[in-house]
Amino acid sequence: MERRDFLKGAAGAGILASLGPAVQGETASNGMIYRTLGHTGERVSAIGLGGFHIGHSGLSEEESVRIIRTAIDRGINFLDNCWDYNGGQSEINMGKALRDGYRQRAFLMTKIDGRNKQTAAHQLDESLQRLQTDHIDLIQHHEVIRFEDPDRIFAKGGSMEALLEAKKAGKVRYIGFTGHKDPRIHLYMLETADQHGFLFDAVQMPLNVMDAHYRSFAQMVVPKLVEKKIGVLGMKTFADGAILRSNTATPEECLRYSLNLPTSVVITGMDSMKLLDQAFAVASTFRPMGAPEVAAILAKTKDAAASGQYEPFKTSYHFDGTAQHIEWMGGDASQVQGAGKSRMRG
Repeated sequence: MERRDFLKGAAGAGILASLGPAVQGETASNGMIYRTLGHTGERVSAIGLGGFHIGHSGLSEEESVRIIRTAIDRGINFLDNCWDYNGGQSEINMGKALRDGYRQRAFLMTKIDGRNKQTAAHQLDESLQRLQTDHIDLIQHHEVIRFEDPDRIFAKGGSMEALLEAKKAGKVRYIGFTGHKDPRIHLYMLETADQHGFLFDAVQMPLNVMDAHYRSFAQMVVPKLVEKKIGVLGMKTFADGAILRSNTATPEECLRYSLNLPTSVVITGMDSMKLLDQAFAVASTFRPMGAPEVAAILAKTKDAAASGQYEPFKTSYHFDGTAQHIEWMGGDASQVQGAGKSRMRG
């Protein structure tokens, strides 16, 4: 690497290193570290259990329940899910795992796709039923990946009305949003919320070793969230395995990098005990990284990350469930009820 390239990379790494890690209020217990979820004050595990993988067809319901309960027993309390994951099977499996007192030990998050009030309310009620609970700790508007999404969500009769009514009724405690396409859309969602006098409790986005080089959520969105004291939820740590296939970073480096950002939670898929052990091993040995160490990781991933090919959720429609199933966002009752039968990943 030429000196000017190294210095440029080091400067970027310095910015990212200065953002984190989110050690303020961080505590450790039995190998798991806990952080504060933004201004909510909630204590959440720095590693979160991804919801999509625990419901896919290659994993039996029995094994899925075992993984979820083992994760909770070992200290993971943040559970991710979504109304559309695996046609609802992810929520069904998680609901069964949360019986016998496990619900009281979990901070439960799920997401809805509806963009109008009626659709959003229907999906939320269906999620509550599948998850076998009377409330969701954090509900999120899913796949905010178009510039029109914020306008639809906050419009009169939009999905935000449903979530605010649900919060008033005690069905949800906190409200956030997610997206994986472009950090500028996240910024527009935050701007739209400001215009409506609303402050989100959490925001979820891709935060990984390649994000820093291409449409970077870490550089463009995270500083704004830190400023507003909104909980930062990282996802796509391995980009569904694409980053590992690039042979530029190890699983441990991927997890450590994301934990080193000011994330409240790094959500990662764990559909085997091996992956669960891997996540715990990184959490139990995590130490903050300085700018030189961050720069070394970013230098290894720079060339591979330049075109976004290893972050396909940013550059293709493969991860855009709502683009492939527009009925999930709204429509008549038959469309909404029928949408749950699909097994397309959201």
